[in-house]
Formats: sequence, C-alpha cells, structure tokens
Amino acid sequence: MSSKLAVVTVTYSPGEHLEHFLDTLADATVENPQVILADNGSTDGAPEAAEAAHDHVRLLRTGGNIGYGGAINRAVAEIDPDIEFVVVVNPDVRWSPGAIDELLAAAARWPRAGALGPMVREPDGSMYPSARRVPDLISGAGHAVLGSVWPSNPWTQRYLQENETIIERPAGWLSGSCLLLRRVAFDSIDGFDSRYFMYMEDVDLGDRLGKAGWLNVFVPSAEVTHAKGHAAGRHPELMLPAHHQSAYRFQADRHPAWWQAPLRWALRGGLALRSKLAVAAAVRERREDERKQNERREIEIEGKA
Repeated sequence: MSSKLAVVTVTYSPGEHLEHFLDTLADATVENPQVILADNGSTDGAPEAAEAAHDHVRLLRTGGNIGYGGAINRAVAEIDPDIEFVVVVNPDVRWSPGAIDELLAAAARWPRAGALGPMVREPDGSMYPSARRVPDLISGAGHAVLGSVWPSNPWTQRYLQENETIIERPAGWLSGSCLLLRRVAFDSIDGFDSRYFMYMEDVDLGDRLGKAGWLNVFVPSAEVTHAKGHAAGRHPELMLPAHHQSAYRFQADRHPAWWQAPLRWALRGGLALRSKLAVAAAVRERREDERKQNERREIEIEGKA
C-alpha cells in the first residue's frame, strides 16, 4: 500500500459505477493506495463484491446513512495519520489516466494547497463548473432561487465562474465529487461539517480551508468524468429538500446576527418554495421516464408475440 496516499469514497448502492471507478483508478496513479468504501447502507451488494475482488479495497460500514461528510470523516479517521494525502471522491467517478498523479504534482507546486480538484467532465464530455467562488448572502440567494429558472442571471454567472480562463488557479471552493486533500489541512479544520447531510459540505469545507489560510487549487490538467447524482436521482423528494436545507444552513451560519434575521427568513422562504417546485418537476420527469420505459417494454413484448 502507498505510504503517501489513500482514497475514500462513500457508497450507497452504487451499482456498476463502483467497478468502473475501481477499474479506472488503476490508471490514475502510479501509487498503490488503499481504498476505503464508507458504506452508508447499501443493499445492492456492490461494496461487498468490490472488497472481495480487490485486495486494496476495504469496506467500512458506518452503521446507517449518516450523510456524505459524516461518512468521509469516519473513514479518514481510520487512515494512518502519517499518510500525507487523501483523495475524497464519489463512486460514480471515472478517472482519466494519470489524474491523481497530476493532482499530486500540483500539490508539490502549491505547498499551501489544502484541497486540489481536477477538471470534472459530464458524461457527454462537457465541462462541469467545479471551481467556484464562495457565495455571499446576495449572490448565494440569487443563484439558489433563480438559477434553475433564469440560468443567465448575474448572480449565477458570478458564482459559477464559467467564463474564467481554464488555468491552474486558486478558487473559493472545489467540487466534492473529487478532491485531493492534504491531510494536515483537513485535520486542522476538523474535516467536513457532518451537519450537512448532503450537498454544500464541499462549499463549507472550501470556505473553512480558505479562512484557515489554506488554498483550494483547481488543476485542469487532471480530469475525471462524473455520472452526477446516481443516488440523488433515485430519490429527488428526499435529496432536493436536503440540498436547499444545506444552502440555508451555509448562509445562516455565516450571518447569525439578530439584525440579519429578516434576510435569513426571506432566504428560508425562498428556498422552501424553490424546493417544492424542484421536487414536483423532478417527480413529474421521473414518472414520464417510467411511462416511456413501460411503453418500450410493451412494444418489445408485442413484437416478440
């Protein structure tokens, strides 16, 4: 096992994504890292199969669905403290060759980098905006409330930084779908805030790293492809409200003064309304997809009859 690097991912019935993750990981680094699967209650057998098939994979059961950040913290606590770097990554990521080695090389160039993140691509090859500015109350609220209905609004544009030059650079925060974390930096801020069950835990982590004097560095020479939300997509009625609750918590934590209460109330109300609309739209889309699948199956059955 590598004395320099470990890899941690959180599993929740990851299906075939996990084997693709492990297969491509072999080409992502010349290191031979231990991989810890922090399992939050999988029922599909994929984590058990991965542990049985790979000597370097260890399954760690968290005891239930304790959320993403909580599961990562639990797994990192199991890693030898002498290991310098920990890769925190979603199990539906596929690695490009040399991706982790590119991140490690950048870490040597940026000794104050507490977190380094690759370019994240969508399955269709398009670039996901994975290096962003930390949202303040106004831009965060504008993006959260208007981002899905008016994507070109100025707050969303400023927050996503999609027009930034694609170069290696510091950012406010990096996508938690794939991060190389310097262990000493991660430990110095006590890891992820486990109050964030899902979503915004990466924004919070990047913000706290920055406030502690560390850098969040975007490294576009390293690339991964992210399937995006294999677990969240199955349960939008649970995951979308969690997203909006996390967005509120992030801003409320940073604006606790009594005189800021009206802003917090307005943000809570706006996010609650947006959450209901988003859930309704996601449920309609899922039902439509199910209807189309049923129609295709019926056509196939009729064709065979």
